[in-house]
Amino acid sequence: MESHVKILGILHVVLSSLGVLAAVIVLFIFGGIAGIVGMSDHSNDAAAAVPILGGIGGIIFIVILVFSLPGLIGGIGLLKLAPWSRILMIVISALDLLNVPVGTALGIYGLWVLTKPETEALMARRRYQAAAY
Repeated sequence: MESHVKILGILHVVLSSLGVLAAVIVLFIFGGIAGIVGMSDHSNDAAAAVPILGGIGGIIFIVILVFSLPGLIGGIGLLKLAPWSRILMIVISALDLLNVPVGTALGIYGLWVLTKPETEALMARRRYQAAAY
């Protein structure tokens, strides 16, 4: 079961990293568009559009980051077999079910792996080993 936990961790790290990358790309695109609009026209309309475009890009960046970072943190925790990551990733896997089609498959796989008694025992054993040091 440890290999399934590691695979799930890798999948979440990869998918969440792609989400963070997408957030940065959206920020750069909206910032670039705002810069082009600001340089091309010096009327009052362009001056009003630049902060709006920047604000929309910033809001989209933050929203994507808020949805991606917990999966990245939880995936790293799963790779290290951290006991806290099991509950976090169960919640994230349940939320992934709404993200059709890739998230649904990942959510089903995550719930299957993380709700097994063997996984719970593996994480509990890791907790006691970490406390011994």
